Amino acid sequence: MKVVLALGSNLGPRFQTLQGAVDTLFDAPGLEFVQASPVYETDPVGGPPGQKPYLNAIVIAETTLQPRTLLERAQSVENAFGRVRAERWGPRTLDVDLIVVGDTVCEEPELTLPHPLAHERAFVLVPWAQADPDAVVPGRGRVTELLAALDQQGVRLRDDLKLQRPD
Repeated sequence: MKVVLALGSNLGPRFQTLQGAVDTLFDAPGLEFVQASPVYETDPVGGPPGQKPYLNAIVIAETTLQPRTLLERAQSVENAFGRVRAERWGPRTLDVDLIVVGDTVCEEPELTLPHPLAHERAFVLVPWAQADPDAVVPGRGRVTELLAALDQQGVRLRDDLKLQRPD
């Protein structure tokens, strides 16, 4: 199955954290790296005022893992990079969100697929459209069409930063 993960960081060494997350996510079997989007610097959305800008990227992979197992891996990687869940949409060292896992539709207390807000977030859709212009959010539509309806002013390409394929 194809899986799309969104990565974000606005605390500490943001780019090193994103690269470390990519390396760590693919350090165990069951998840195969396909590609990473360009890196974007984005204005914070929601949460407390005064947050620093985020670095965001999308990673596309193939997996044999179940969505719950992918969620556990994502949360484990967040924890490894010092993620503290103190405040909703607050600043964080690392955020790893499951956006889609194949065409799985799931609504559980701990896991909703596709991600319930991905279709409304330019910081997710801009990098995703760059990495996979034909992508679709199940039940919502094509990423490029969803993106056309959003304000993209707070999303800036960082062409000086490029995530590397994990070793």
